[in-house]
Amino acid sequence: MISRRGALIAGGTGAAVVAGGAGAAYMVATGDKPEPPAPASVNAQGKVLWRNWSGLQHAYPAARLAPKDEGELATALKVAQAPIRPVGSGHSFTALAPTDGTLVSLDSMSGIVGWEGDEAIVRAGTRLGALGPLLAEKGRALANLPDINKQSLGGALGTATHGTGIKIPAMHGDVTGLRLVTPSGKVIDADASNNPEIFQAARVSMGALGVISQVRMRTSANRRLRRRVWLEPFEEAMAKADGRWAQHRNFEFYAVPFTGLAVNITHDETDDPAEARGPDQDVEFLQALRGLRNLLGFATPLRKAAAKALLSSAKPESSVDEGWKLLSTERPVRFNEMEFHLPVENQLKALEEVMRTIETERPDVFFPIEVRRIAADDAWLSPFYGAPRGSVAVHAYYRDDFTFLYELIEPIFRRYEGRPHWGKLHTLRGRQLEAIYPRWKDFLEVRQDLDPEARMLNPYLKGLFGLM
Repeated sequence: MISRRGALIAGGTGAAVVAGGAGAAYMVATGDKPEPPAPASVNAQGKVLWRNWSGLQHAYPAARLAPKDEGELATALKVAQAPIRPVGSGHSFTALAPTDGTLVSLDSMSGIVGWEGDEAIVRAGTRLGALGPLLAEKGRALANLPDINKQSLGGALGTATHGTGIKIPAMHGDVTGLRLVTPSGKVIDADASNNPEIFQAARVSMGALGVISQVRMRTSANRRLRRRVWLEPFEEAMAKADGRWAQHRNFEFYAVPFTGLAVNITHDETDDPAEARGPDQDVEFLQALRGLRNLLGFATPLRKAAAKALLSSAKPESSVDEGWKLLSTERPVRFNEMEFHLPVENQLKALEEVMRTIETERPDVFFPIEVRRIAADDAWLSPFYGAPRGSVAVHAYYRDDFTFLYELIEPIFRRYEGRPHWGKLHTLRGRQLEAIYPRWKDFLEVRQDLDPEARMLNPYLKGLFGLM
């Protein structure tokens, strides 16, 4: 059956594909664009290339730091060449990390350093994929996880990374305290009662205030979850979505353009014994979608008919395991992405318009559209500040043109009062962001106090904050 991973992984081209047990082979036309040209691995000044996961962003930093502890980090930040930018796994699509100054990795600052009751104290360089088993050793888990677990904890918090579930906040919503190292080398402890303004600003701050060295996070009991995945008509998924968000611990669905179908995914706590997942047909699913695009992109009705014939016999999937093993997935094939977070009452209306627009204007799109819902929190730059939000994420295969995201999709999200995901593509800047983030000016004041010389700001962030 098509799993969460299968809804977002594309395979190769030019091969015979059998998907969903349809029992028929389809020769996939080789209609892909060529590999995008890669920047030089070393520039004319001898600086080594840094590139993000999708290949869209790159830089040639003058210096790279990998401090081993907080003291070394504080000392380094005082003398580092600006702009200073922290970097994790490079899974942001926006230009948050690129710098010709100093790139700071916290990969050497990882792991759990202590506990306060059921709250874990975790170094910010810890990768999410490593954190799950570390917490499980104590019988604990994070309440939720995002799609992928390759990010550093600091990077995930800084961009308001989230999973799905109407009662579960984004990851930063479970942060109860943090330590921030400023560009002057000062180490600040902050929580709701000690330096509360810094705490509310720093939880989602894109590395613009300094470098978070560690955080204190709420954890939950490490429970097994039952994961179910099934296909159904898109209209039925839309009609039942609100009820499913209310019913399930975690619910999301993927609207699949040019098929009339949606993939539903639920996770619910269970005491049932572990139940292994069956053989995945993830790659085959997206190979089929990509092949149908390449072969039948010129004829939408024929493409939809072929998709339904190819996928209609797919069987539902059910499995049971610890949550940290099920909630995140692998992404072996690259893409670029735009995601906005909309008022709950606007989410599905925006999705309908996005689907109509893609199926009318962009026959080259084949990646499914991810639809999630997230609880409210009070971090100043959280897209979920003040009220729950529904997210809609549109993906473009890394070889394909993605400018349609700006030209066709972002205007829809903005009409429906969406707030952008900080790590994903958008064009909003300065006063546009001030209009939709009630504490925008408060954040800028804290930023100015902590970094008056703007040493943490690269050109992208200066533009984002309306400083250039």
